[in-house]
Amino acid sequence: MTLEFDEMTFTTRLLGRNGPSVSAIGLGCMGMSEFYGVSDHAASRATIDAAFEAGITLFDTGDFYGMGDNEMLLAEAMHGNRDRAFIQVKTGAQRSPDGAFIGVDGRPKTLKTALAYSLKRLKTDHVDLYMTGLDPAVPIEETVGALADLVEQGFVRYVGLTNVDADTIRRAHETHPLTAVQAEYSLMSRDIEGDVLPICRELGIGITAYGVLSRGLLTGSKGSGAGDLRSTFYPRFQGENLDHNEQLANALAQAAHIEGILTAQAAIGWVSSQGHDIVPLVGARTVERLGEALGSPLQLSNDAMMVIETAVPADKVRGSRHMAH
Repeated sequence: MTLEFDEMTFTTRLLGRNGPSVSAIGLGCMGMSEFYGVSDHAASRATIDAAFEAGITLFDTGDFYGMGDNEMLLAEAMHGNRDRAFIQVKTGAQRSPDGAFIGVDGRPKTLKTALAYSLKRLKTDHVDLYMTGLDPAVPIEETVGALADLVEQGFVRYVGLTNVDADTIRRAHETHPLTAVQAEYSLMSRDIEGDVLPICRELGIGITAYGVLSRGLLTGSKGSGAGDLRSTFYPRFQGENLDHNEQLANALAQAAHIEGILTAQAAIGWVSSQGHDIVPLVGARTVERLGEALGSPLQLSNDAMMVIETAVPADKVRGSRHMAH
């Protein structure tokens, strides 16, 4: 299936002040392997193929998504298109054989070993953007220093961090220039507006925003069903929190209708409109959902922004966005 969106096909953004040019919307591949219900390999392949056809260049994955399955899926779908893809890989998160998350490892040897395996699974000789989180037991300077070594050796093109605070960003950037920080950002999750977004803008660091639909909450998902962990692990999808947040999602649907766009397009468009230094990552798992996402306005009018923000006030969202432990 071919998607025809001329605006997306020819629209790019710089990832950071002096960074590479990537598509204005990226494809987040995590849900194609686990967490959000049963995955469909054929549908995932078709979605990635359609993304290439539509002009998407930024593909987001992680070595811990499906314990390597996600990288292998992307490699399979990327066959013959490597030179057209900007691959963003997250590393550092550690998992036990039963799938449980057991912390972050930012030691240099761990990161270099992880990259060796990622390159093998991705069937490539380099990763475009390599990102990791903060390991409290390892100074961020050591972690980023290891990533800088990988850049010097040609195995990594650009360095980034994920889910870190402003102080960590500044210290890391002094060690080696950061190209991007990945963070959750949506109408329901605006934490980064406090200090992370300002420090990134001061230093010229781009943002790749995940969770732009608040893990599907903004578009009516209850996070339930076989293989779906949202209602089990995320407080926003539980009990009275879910009932309340669904009212906000309904209000957003009404606001989107007023603007003549779909609910998902309103949510994605809101994130995109926060600045040209932000690249929303959409977690579409089907060609249909991808098509909807690519129809999102990249810059909403001031009036539309007001209508949408009034529908989903940040201080009215209930429940933490983080996994409950």
